[in-house]
Amino acid sequence: MSDKGYTYTGSGTNSQGNHYCTRADNDTGSHSYHYSNNDGSYYYSNSNGSTYYSAADGSSTYTSPSGQTTKK
Repeated sequence: MSDKGYTYTGSGTNSQGNHYCTRADNDTGSHSYHYSNNDGSYYYSNSNGSTYYSAADGSSTYTSPSGQTTKK
């Protein structure tokens, strides 16, 4: 399945019961993934090297490709 420059390469449920999805950038071939966790939190690891985590309590952390972290 392809959407907006990405091809979905896999999805499923890990051993903790959390959903994950992986995809590849059609231009660069770089991979990214996200987890949707049972507690309502979720995590994205993007093909550009950035990450985003949203905790169950609503707080979040973004880390840029250069390593700069922003918390809310």
